[in-house]
Amino acid sequence: MPYDQDQPQDMTQANAPSIASNRVPALTTTLATSFALSACGGENGSPSTSTTSSNLAGPPAAINTTAISETQAARFLLQASMGVTREQIQRVQSLGYNAWLDEQFAVPSNGTRWDWLVKKGMNASTYRTSQAGFDSCAWRKLISSPDTLRQRITLALSEILVVSIQGLVNGGGWKAFAAANYLDLLEANCFGNYRDILQKVSTSTTMSLYLTYRGNTKYNPTTGALPDENYAREVMQLFSIGLIELNLDGSPVTKNGLPVETYGLDDITGLARVFTGWDFDLTTSNTSTPDYHKRPLRQVATKHEYGSSTFLGKSIPANVSGEVALSMSLDILFAHPNVAPFISRQLIQRLVTSNPSPAYIARVATVFNNNGIGVKGDMKAVIKAILLDNEARDTSGTSNAQFGKIREPMMRFLGWARSFAATSKADTWLIGDTSDAGTKLGQSPLRSPTVFNYFRPGYVPPNTSIANANLVAPEMQIVNESSVVGYVNFMQAAINGSRGVGDLTANYQSLLLLADNANTLVAELNLLLAANQLSTASIALITNAINSMRSGVDTYRYQRIYAALTLVMASPEFIVLK
Repeated sequence: MPYDQDQPQDMTQANAPSIASNRVPALTTTLATSFALSACGGENGSPSTSTTSSNLAGPPAAINTTAISETQAARFLLQASMGVTREQIQRVQSLGYNAWLDEQFAVPSNGTRWDWLVKKGMNASTYRTSQAGFDSCAWRKLISSPDTLRQRITLALSEILVVSIQGLVNGGGWKAFAAANYLDLLEANCFGNYRDILQKVSTSTTMSLYLTYRGNTKYNPTTGALPDENYAREVMQLFSIGLIELNLDGSPVTKNGLPVETYGLDDITGLARVFTGWDFDLTTSNTSTPDYHKRPLRQVATKHEYGSSTFLGKSIPANVSGEVALSMSLDILFAHPNVAPFISRQLIQRLVTSNPSPAYIARVATVFNNNGIGVKGDMKAVIKAILLDNEARDTSGTSNAQFGKIREPMMRFLGWARSFAATSKADTWLIGDTSDAGTKLGQSPLRSPTVFNYFRPGYVPPNTSIANANLVAPEMQIVNESSVVGYVNFMQAAINGSRGVGDLTANYQSLLLLADNANTLVAELNLLLAANQLSTASIALITNAINSMRSGVDTYRYQRIYAALTLVMASPEFIVLK
């Protein structure tokens, strides 16, 4: 694995018409592509609005919630949920930010992906070597599950604690169930404690297959075979402490002007000994059914390394069981001072801004270390600290060119789907794998090409004003001219009710009432999709394009809706979340 991972380099309407092939709808593609290239830096990569944060002071508490505007509520929901609706805006206004979060924490999970696959008969033997059903069950929850905050955090964690279905090899098959169960695992624990998340992930069949420690065995003095070190490396580098020592505010600890490394090769070797002896639990079933993927790994004593293990200056004594050794090692990792700033920064990046100020990181990391009652790793407290912080809630961030983040393609698609109640009438959710950048989103749940996700948290697009400003823009790692056009074409198809994406259809009835008035239509989309952040120039351009289209009957109204949605979703102010 690369060593520089964290270093900056970094309606439902059955009879709705398709977009007519006239001048204005054709223009939408041209304008949309131009917009998107502008947001992503154009041909030379120079951003129109880049990403970092303001240095706002204040504790991790909400701004006055007694009078939350529609715009403020929508902006909050863009950070905290999968998409914005009028109902959710009103709910935030009614409850306030903090109480809305508490309500979301209490929303029960809406079934599992695993159970949906079983319901659809995907546990039949004919599907053993197939990935069929996984994309459907993943998209279904992200788009339709009422626990919108839980889905947002689950997706964020899946981009930190990365597993990819393509990398699940030597596992007896049932990849769809393995991947589905991994998302179910993250969902079930995302409001719990990060230490428990590490435990669950480390003993999941899915992670053991992806990072190759399933069946990992002790040192063989005859052959010289050593324990597989893959997971030992990544659990440190990516899932807990990172590559270099950090201060509480995320800044590097230095010695003689150079960053201090967190671990070395000896630490990897020592920790790898802990991850020996772990294998599938086949005590109640074999691999002819997917059920073993639902159970944690079990220890095979004859394969475990019972000698002492030393890493990070700590030792696991000899002759302790594999279960105890694993628990002790994760305790050591979790106790490391890096965990709080390292994980806090990445969660802020996924939810709010790519370049949080050191003060913002420090405030969240402080809560990560202590939720107020002495508990470290309390995810509910951390989520609140991120989303209620003054830096996240102060509206001055919307006018700061260095605040915010590029909205990753999946979140753009999901925002549209959630805002307009996209659904699959037959409950089949045939959206499929959307990771092709030239024709689709360039991103798809649990289909990352590497353990580093689709983009690295420290990625810096070279030869850009972002780089010149010493900022990072992680999502820019998957942006190029081809992906921009692919995204626009994909969204135009998704938005169009008659063409759609798979069997997905949206409900535009609320927009139909507004469609004859371009100003009103664009204003509604501006609120729901961009929290009223579209510039005057973008609004004028989109409104003028819609005004040039015919109106007065539903056929034309739908055409106006499709065009307006496409243009808004390609605008720089939509693509850059502020």
